[in-house]
Amino acid sequence: MNDAADTNFPITDRNRIRRRHERGRFDKATVYDILDSAMVAHIAYVINGQPFCTPTGFWREDDVLYWHGSSASRMIRNQSDGVPVCVTATHLDAIVLARSGFHHSVNYRSVMAFGTARLVTDAAEKTRAMDGFVDRFFPGRSKEIRPPNGQEIKATSFVVMPIDEASGKIRSTHVSDEEEDYALPVWTARIPVRQVLGEPELCPRHLPGLEVPPGMRGYTEGRNLDEVLLEAYRMEYGTRD
Repeated sequence: MNDAADTNFPITDRNRIRRRHERGRFDKATVYDILDSAMVAHIAYVINGQPFCTPTGFWREDDVLYWHGSSASRMIRNQSDGVPVCVTATHLDAIVLARSGFHHSVNYRSVMAFGTARLVTDAAEKTRAMDGFVDRFFPGRSKEIRPPNGQEIKATSFVVMPIDEASGKIRSTHVSDEEEDYALPVWTARIPVRQVLGEPELCPRHLPGLEVPPGMRGYTEGRNLDEVLLEAYRMEYGTRD
C-alpha cells in the first residue's frame, strides 16, 4: 500500500492554502486530475527582478510537467539553466450570482505546482517530448502523422519540471448569502460554464475515405473538453492505481 508521501503532497509554507483552507486539496489524485483535464497552463517566473507569466500548452508524466515553446522565446531562454517557477491551471465551472456583491463568486478547480524548470537539451529526450506532446492529447497520433523534420526540431523547445510541491483548490457550492439577505427581491442563480466541443470541420483538402483514428474518437460534438482531455490522458498513460 502506498504511504502518504506517495499519494499526497506535503503541506509547506509555499503551497499552503492561506484562505478558505477547506477548499484545499493536497492528494495527488485530485491535483493530477485537474492538471490532466487542462490543455493550457500559465508559467510564472522572474527575470532580473521582473515577474512574467506565460500561457502555454503543457502535459504531465508521473510527477513531472513538460511544456512547449519556441526556441526564441524569453521563457525558454531564461529557463535553460534551471529556474524556480510556479505552474497554474484553472477550470471555470460556474458563475454564482448572489444578493450582494460581496458574495458573488465563481466555482472553479485550480492547481498551483512549484519546482525548478530546465530546458530539454538531450536529443532523444526532445524527440520523445515532441511525440509525447501530441500523444498526450491525441493518443497514438504521433504514429499516424509525418515525423518532425530537422528545422521543426530546431525551432521547437521543451521545458521539464519535476513537481516539488503542489496544491489544488476547488469551489463547487451554490449561492451562499447572509441569512438576512435571503428575503431580498434579487434574482440569484448559479450558471454552469463549460467548454464544449463543436462538430469537426474537415480540411478542405482532406483525402476521401479516411476514418477518425481511435485516439480522436472521444473528440465528438457536444462533449466537455475537460472530460475528453482527462479521458485521453488515461488512454495514453493508463489509469492510476
